[in-house]
Amino acid sequence: MQIKFSIVVPVFNRPDEVAELLESISKQTYLEDFEVVIVEDGSSVPSKEIVNSYKDSLDISYYFKPNSGPGDSRNYGMKRAKGNYFLIFDSDCILPPEYLLEVSKALDRKYVDCFGGPDAAHSSFTTIQKAISYAMTAFLTTGGIRGRKNAVNKFQPRSFNMGISKVAFEKTQGFGQIHPGEDPDLTIRIWNAGYETILIPEAYVYHKRRISWEKFHIQVNKFGMVRPILNLWHPETAKLTYWFPTLFCLGLVTSIILSIFFAFHWFLIGYAVYFIAILLDALWTTKSIKIAFLSIVAVSIQFYGYGFGFLKSTIALKIFKQKPEERFPKLFFKK
Repeated sequence: MQIKFSIVVPVFNRPDEVAELLESISKQTYLEDFEVVIVEDGSSVPSKEIVNSYKDSLDISYYFKPNSGPGDSRNYGMKRAKGNYFLIFDSDCILPPEYLLEVSKALDRKYVDCFGGPDAAHSSFTTIQKAISYAMTAFLTTGGIRGRKNAVNKFQPRSFNMGISKVAFEKTQGFGQIHPGEDPDLTIRIWNAGYETILIPEAYVYHKRRISWEKFHIQVNKFGMVRPILNLWHPETAKLTYWFPTLFCLGLVTSIILSIFFAFHWFLIGYAVYFIAILLDALWTTKSIKIAFLSIVAVSIQFYGYGFGFLKSTIALKIFKQKPEERFPKLFFKK
């Protein structure tokens, strides 16, 4: 099959990010034709002028629609795209020049109907962005599910850097209305439809993560709340490892209590060893002592936000038998 790529990007009030992304797309070394589809998701600060400035250098289309969330906006773009293989990015990504070429070579070697690529920290990122990038990608924190080739047996693509064939999109009907969580939900439905997913390590992007500590906590807290919902929808995918951040946090509190009131320090020493390992691994990975120390902050926020979000959602769904859409309405977009 001859592949024709269509890049689909949902945008919400981020014209500056769109400019950086389109600039990186315009510098691709890939020689075959491809198109770009920008879907403005009800923005009050539109990016139309930015998009128009690239009409001479890119085969690009621009659509404006009412706000209905990133998942529905991606579906909107894929339905209007001319290609037969869709590449999905977040607007806060930057592509290295060889991205499309590496994807093309990988699909020539082994064709699959869905793939994902890693995210990396660009040299221009702030120290907080780099620390958060480490926390989200390190083997010691997430098991490397966002980019290590041998970290997981079955890779779950994430929509900041994801490819899906037109055939698989039409079969699954694309992303659902939950957000976040639309990525693993779609991946599971892709598997259930009989399609394979893989990681293409060479197809990495620089994911800027427009974020502060507060926004990072909100993000990972939502990730934690979403996971029990996905377990409810797809019980065959539930794993004990999803409990790790919750148990980590509860164990840390217990360890502190045991140390203060009962002079039992061994558990707390174990936590200290773990955080030292984080510090050393982050130092080795980032080559920056400042980022290494900030990585400890990022990991702590990650585990706390996700862990208690997961616990809160589990109690609501399992014990009180509440419906996800009613208990957590902010996690669902309406068309």
